[in-house]
Amino acid sequence: MDRGTFVDHQGRPSVRFQHTYNHPIERVWAAVVDPAELAHWFPSKVELEPRVDGLISFSDDPHTEPMTGRVISFDPPRHLAFTWGGDELHFELEEVDPGRCRLTLTDVLEARDAAARNAAGWSVCLGEFAKHLDGKLADGPHSDTAEPWRTLYDEYLASGMPSGAFIPEAPSATKD
Repeated sequence: MDRGTFVDHQGRPSVRFQHTYNHPIERVWAAVVDPAELAHWFPSKVELEPRVDGLISFSDDPHTEPMTGRVISFDPPRHLAFTWGGDELHFELEEVDPGRCRLTLTDVLEARDAAARNAAGWSVCLGEFAKHLDGKLADGPHSDTAEPWRTLYDEYLASGMPSGAFIPEAPSATKD
């Protein structure tokens, strides 16, 4: 899986992932917006009103409290964006050819120091996303079969990605 990069998104710090999947755009779109499909790879249970300004709720993530956000862009099957806490998540899909689709996920960060933490988290999630699309067992990013977050986080730290944000359930429960 491609690793995330630290980028500027309209003047805000962001981490961006881009990957091409051997699946039609409609299949990838369904995995991005359907709550039953999100359950296989997204870190929270999601309920979504599929329209601009629709409510989106997040629950059952062992590392965060339940919260709600707003859909800020909904253009099937090309673009979904919503708020999640102080972040914005943007999912852009582009058909490469009839059986392949490129997904670009941009996490527009509330704080620069969250880059390494969030990049590691999205790397785990997108690993589960790819397994789910390919019909393999994908029990979600918090499962024992998911790629270990800490290893990815250490790789992002070594690459120089901004860090220092609070890490939930870290041994000292303090800033990294």
